[in-house]
Parts: sequence; structure tokens; C-alpha cells
Amino acid sequence: MHDYVGNRSTDAFSTDASLRAAGTTCAQGDKSAYFWPVLRLTGQNGDENGDENGGEKESRDGNTGRVLTPDSASLTFRGNPAAKVGAMPPGLRVITGDAKAFTNGPGNARARWGCTGVAGRHLTDAYPLCPGGSKVVRQLDFPSCWDGRNTDSGDHRAHIVFPDARTGRCAGGFRPVPQLRMELTYSVPRQPAFAVDSFPEQLRKPVTDHADFANVMPERLMDTAVRCINSGRRCG
Repeated sequence: MHDYVGNRSTDAFSTDASLRAAGTTCAQGDKSAYFWPVLRLTGQNGDENGDENGGEKESRDGNTGRVLTPDSASLTFRGNPAAKVGAMPPGLRVITGDAKAFTNGPGNARARWGCTGVAGRHLTDAYPLCPGGSKVVRQLDFPSCWDGRNTDSGDHRAHIVFPDARTGRCAGGFRPVPQLRMELTYSVPRQPAFAVDSFPEQLRKPVTDHADFANVMPERLMDTAVRCINSGRRCG
């Protein structure tokens, strides 16, 4: 099960045309689709039977517990440290993380779990135990080096990749575009009584966290974002 913001029509059968024709929860006409698997309360401190306030009894994949609504969802487009960014093409599909990282291995894992007020400490393979007054944070950075031709690829990854971790540069044949960073915060019990939804064989492991983005920004808005990023300004 996923949470969604942005385009109001997003589902497994969305097309460029259906997304363009729909409404949006985003400002300035951004019809892009942003989505990620839900987080649920589990165990003795969670409600495994759901409730009338939006809790889900059980997903089709057997995930149980009350669905947690994020306290905040921050979607930020950032620059590249080595070069100016260019516009994303309309219809660009981007994924970060791997929903099957527990069985596939960590090669495409990008999960970063942490706590508000605890800077610089993120976990990939464990859920955080946050101090009192702190919230759980999910941070998901997206790839930002585009091949300049394709809006998607067979594995949904080959057309847009991550820059070099040390230099920030894009590999030959790829060009930098704005990098999306999602930050989601949640109020949860102090003990780790929560888990992300996953396929059954992934055992709801934190390393399987992932997120998706489909660019349906008006071109004028994308151009404004690019100018803002390249001039070093914070725009909203």
C-alpha cells in the first residue's frame, strides 16, 4: 500500500495522458506523482485489526497494523555540486530504492532512516529508536543524471542514475537534472513498533524502503525551478 501526494489520479494504470488530465494537491499546477509505501504500527503497541479512523486491517500482501499518516512530507529539488542542472523532460519516471532489497541485496538500496534533532545519523538496515520528543524520519534521495533521451527504461533505472558519490559528477553521456529529495516525518511509539509495507518475502525490512516520481510539471514551472536551483536560491 502506498501514500500519494500530487496528482489525484495516480494508480498502477496511469499514463502520461491520464496524469496530464487530472487535478493535483500541489501548488502552481504541478501535476507530478509522488508516492511511497506506507508505514504502519505493528506488534503489541499497534492496532493489528485497524480502526475506523483510517487504519487498514490488512493489505493484499499481508501487511497488518494501523496506517500512519506522515506528520510532514517535504519534497525538495536540489542542484548538482559539479555542474548546473537542466530541465527534466515531461513524463520522466524515476524510482529510488529497491522494494526487493532484502532478497536482491543492497545494490539499489537507498533507505535512510533517522530521527528529527539527531543530525548526520541515518540507518539503512534497522528502524531507528528515537529519543523522546523526536520523530522518525524517512529520507529518500532520487537519481539525477539523465541519459538525455529516455523518460523510462526496462528496469526503470538505466535512463537516470546517481552521480558519482565522491565528485557529484554525472557519468559520460548523462546530464544533471534537479535531484528530488523526499523527507517524511512520523510520530511513533518510542520502541520500534512500526514497519514499512513490503512484499511478503521482504519481511517488511527497512532496507526495502523506496519511492517513485513521475514528472508532470508544467514546463514553465520546471524552467523556473531550474533557474532557481542554478542561481543558488531557495524558492517555494
